[in-house]
Amino acid sequence: MTFGLLDEVVHDPKVTDVAVTCDGRVWADTGEGMHEHTLSVPFRSARVVREYAVQLCARMGRRLDDACPIADASSVDGVRVHAVIAPLVPEGAAISIRLPDRSKATLPALQSAGMFPASWLSLLIGLVRRRASILVTGGTGTGKTTLVKALLAQCARDERIVTVEEIRELGDIGHANHVSLVAREANVEGVGAIGLPELTKATLRMRPDRVVLGECRGEEIADLLRAFNSGHHGGMTTLHADSVARVPARLAALGLLAGVAPPALAMLAAGAFDVVVHLEREAGHRRIAQIGCLRVNDDALHGVALADWDGGETIRYADAWQQFATQWR
Repeated sequence: MTFGLLDEVVHDPKVTDVAVTCDGRVWADTGEGMHEHTLSVPFRSARVVREYAVQLCARMGRRLDDACPIADASSVDGVRVHAVIAPLVPEGAAISIRLPDRSKATLPALQSAGMFPASWLSLLIGLVRRRASILVTGGTGTGKTTLVKALLAQCARDERIVTVEEIRELGDIGHANHVSLVAREANVEGVGAIGLPELTKATLRMRPDRVVLGECRGEEIADLLRAFNSGHHGGMTTLHADSVARVPARLAALGLLAGVAPPALAMLAAGAFDVVVHLEREAGHRRIAQIGCLRVNDDALHGVALADWDGGETIRYADAWQQFATQWR
């Protein structure tokens, strides 16, 4: 796919994120935070930025105009575009482009890049091959999708993987028996929308070996937890949270959207996920900061960190770590 004026920066293999401000200035992240990039042919005006955003979203099948001034769009290979036009921004348009990992990262490659300690490599491989249900958490841009793709690369070739996403980000996971489902927005008449809850239900009728939900952000959590509690092991999903301990609060909030009371959600979540892998980003460096699990105590769900790593030489382990590692490694 071509990106016109942004081709030179988007096709740089080191770039993970590109942002265009309303006045046409371009910023790119190569792993060390955002830095301004000077285009060889710059955006001449705010009007050109707006026209560029509208055309870019249209090529990806998303509408962006005065009646619909915010758009989330994605390409088949996982490039994600978010655009907002005036009057929601002062002028022109604000454009954010998230680029997928183009190195086809594997777990060994991520370990070599410093995402996690070498001693955790066999554990992560074991979690996939022993069909643990994995919840990957972290903030925006911490590498959640990259890690999920690397974990999926460890799946057996004869497994059938069904992925569900609101905006296609996983792209080609390099697996032959893979079905990628993506939500659909309503048309101009306001009908025809198909959301994540409907798609999550549909996966169970597609004979999946693994169900993967790109990101859990709403009422689809109830359908996913039911699936993971009914024999569909080895699934994965991501969730925005700032630590393993904060995961129960995030899940409870999503459960309320689906009409599931916190005690019921606690039981479902504890049975659904075998492990929580929490990611953080600091000064552009992405790492697995915690590995933990979910437990129920007095009808309340608790996130328990079993291992903490600050990116240095020291890893802090809880007493229950050895039993956990022995089970899954």
